[in-house]
Amino acid sequence: MNYEQLFEQIVKKKSFLCIGLDTDIKKIPQHLLKMKDPQFEFNKQIVDTTHHLAIAYKPNLAFYESEGSKGWASFEKTVKYIKENYPEIFVIADAKRGDIGNTSGLYARAFFENLPCDALTVAPYMGKDSVSPFLGYEGKWVILLALTSNEGAQDFQHFDNEEGIRLFEKIFAISQKWAGKDRMMYVVGATRANELTDIRKIVPNHFLLVPGVGAQGGSLEEVAKYGMNDSCGLIVNSSREIIYAGKGEDFAQVSRNVAIEKYQQPMEALLIQHGLL
Repeated sequence: MNYEQLFEQIVKKKSFLCIGLDTDIKKIPQHLLKMKDPQFEFNKQIVDTTHHLAIAYKPNLAFYESEGSKGWASFEKTVKYIKENYPEIFVIADAKRGDIGNTSGLYARAFFENLPCDALTVAPYMGKDSVSPFLGYEGKWVILLALTSNEGAQDFQHFDNEEGIRLFEKIFAISQKWAGKDRMMYVVGATRANELTDIRKIVPNHFLLVPGVGAQGGSLEEVAKYGMNDSCGLIVNSSREIIYAGKGEDFAQVSRNVAIEKYQQPMEALLIQHGLL
């Protein structure tokens, strides 16, 4: 999927919502535990009821790898199910990979050759040669961890040099030499919305994957105010607030209602406000 196709999906669905499939076997409705693959069944029902509202899904690998080989199988089934049934959906593997070049090449093979993922989150701190292997796949995206929403982000990401340039700003500036807006995105936490004005001065046209709205306290309106560009330029992720909204057998319908009321409808209004619909 290219940049223009992604924007087309935003306009078509009147949404820039990504639903995080952070599927914890200990939190899903009890009746699913009787099924052969509870994680996959949970994901399938969430996807089937929300695919018209979301432009992307983001399975976080930790929730699957923690279950061993059966968890990885659930992740594979989830990704393949989405792409086979809803091929217009942008699938992000939230794996936060990043290692020396030859190892990164194997990670890239896992997610881009053996699986139909559209994008992978990558840690940039080992530099260009650790990121380049992921950029060798036409039509696939790298999403660099740039400015995260966790408390510990202050420990390193805001460290500045003698010129007053913060580390996260340097990541934005240098990485643009590796790939353009059609191949690279950046993670910017929603709780860092006040930083978006500075970030947009460096990367005015790139898409930003924005976690932290909802359960983590980020503001959708603030993110749109400071981060939206002429192609929207935002993919806002919500995980827990949507997928765990319901506890009973109607959990997927409850999740759909939350996705509509708290995300799609406000997003539609923001897109109209910014002249994109």
